[in-house]
Amino acid sequence: MSIFAKRLKEARQDMGWSQERLGIEIGLEEASASTRMNRYELGKRAPNCDLVQRIAMVLDLPVSYFYAASDEEALLLVMFHRMNAVERQKVMETVRALSVH
Repeated sequence: MSIFAKRLKEARQDMGWSQERLGIEIGLEEASASTRMNRYELGKRAPNCDLVQRIAMVLDLPVSYFYAASDEEALLLVMFHRMNAVERQKVMETVRALSVH
């Protein structure tokens, strides 16, 4: 299973959604939504960039989450994505301070 397929399935399950519901939410035709999402989750097919962006938007995730090699990196991406501007600035300041050492 590809990293993308793994992360897609986890994100959908975290929302408590079926494959069909996610497919419909991102604008796929109802008749094929479940089948197409199943193929993406199994790694048999890969969605185009536009569709990945719609998936990310609907699930409130950064596109980069779907391609993060490690679970830690994926979690950091999600947490940073969901922060407000002030929180992000504080994180960036902390990271910059830590990288000086």
